[in-house]
Amino acid sequence: MEYQDILYEVRGPAVWITINRPEKYNAFRGQTCEELIHAFNRAGYDKSVAVVVLTGAGDKAFCTGGDQSAHDGGYDGRGIIGLPVEDLQSVIRDIPKPVIARVQGFAIGGGNVLVTVCDLAIASTKAVLGQVGPKVGSVDPGFGTALLSRVVGEKKAREIWMLCRRYPAAEALQMGLVNAVVEPDQLDAEVEKWCMEIAALSPTAISIAKKSFNLDSESIRGISAMGMQALSLFYDTEESKEGVQAFLEKRTPKFR
Repeated sequence: MEYQDILYEVRGPAVWITINRPEKYNAFRGQTCEELIHAFNRAGYDKSVAVVVLTGAGDKAFCTGGDQSAHDGGYDGRGIIGLPVEDLQSVIRDIPKPVIARVQGFAIGGGNVLVTVCDLAIASTKAVLGQVGPKVGSVDPGFGTALLSRVVGEKKAREIWMLCRRYPAAEALQMGLVNAVVEPDQLDAEVEKWCMEIAALSPTAISIAKKSFNLDSESIRGISAMGMQALSLFYDTEESKEGVQAFLEKRTPKFR
């Protein structure tokens, strides 16, 4: 596959996968998701690769979720909602290599979900995380909600979704959403340090450990499948369409 929306770079024992849509704050469209799925499979089953790093181009955003300009009652790709996000989230969990989210700038909406799904996350002090779904008539009814509650606790997860606040990196660290926070000019070096530490360990033991962690929350995959069916119906409603339209027009939505 020839990549248009992402970059694929080998750095020693690690592969860095970069969402390369800085003009869109690294929001993903259908094409972006397909390329990410391909890249994760490519890196994940390459025996020379010890760890995969997911990040976003530029310093403004890690990822801000689905590209609302490609959303009109459904996105522009395949799948139940027009984005194969279930496949993307699953491949990050399924490949037998640790996936580190390198977070610079905004990790909002679906970008926050990607941070949640990755095995580890390292953020710069300029990172900002949080949810936006209910502001735009959307929600992640799977890993983005159920797995998030396991990561940060049930009450905090409900706060994140029901208030749509933004959380600076230091607060994300405190709640357990990221593993470490460093200054922006130290971010790459810190990520590379973690990659080298992982590369020195038994790849089979790491793979088994990852699978073992995932098995405890594997039922969420079924929750996601059912939830996405409901979400596809929700996207056809006037309420959801109002959220998208208000976002594009940069105004406050009128849901009621």
